[in-house]
Amino acid sequence: MKCKSDHRLARRRASLACVLLFVTYFLVPVESDPDPTRLGLRIVLTLLILGVVAWLVTGQVRRQIVAAARARAAPPMTHLVLALLAGLLAFALADYVIARVAPAQFVNLETRVDALYFALSTLTTIGYGDVHAHGQLARVLVCAQMVFSIGVIATGFSLVVKRLTERV
Repeated sequence: MKCKSDHRLARRRASLACVLLFVTYFLVPVESDPDPTRLGLRIVLTLLILGVVAWLVTGQVRRQIVAAARARAAPPMTHLVLALLAGLLAFALADYVIARVAPAQFVNLETRVDALYFALSTLTTIGYGDVHAHGQLARVLVCAQMVFSIGVIATGFSLVVKRLTERV
């Protein structure tokens, strides 16, 4: 009985964390800053946050792969799912910030929902073309996003799908 209640508690915490990630994504201030020092600091902090998220996602994916290779119980998927969601939202936020600071960098990326839509369509490699990178800075960011998506996020999502199908 205790095991089921632990699983329920873990799912509730993961659900709450997902909700908090989305709320943070939609509420974090991204207005442009006329002070070049503060703008530079914000860019550096954004890159640092992207680096931390990349490190977290990579670590979670590595733990899942190592556990599968050793044929032992894999760690809970909730941490991996949260890390993948954080990676998606971090890229969406970076896309949105660039679109706000330099509107010519993206075509049709005007809202946070547009940015989330673009990041998700880039992650899934669908790329409808209605929102796309136009400037060099945006294209560099999207290239990094594609490499990260293919190498890490796609692997993580495939691990999640594999674990879910194994249970069925």
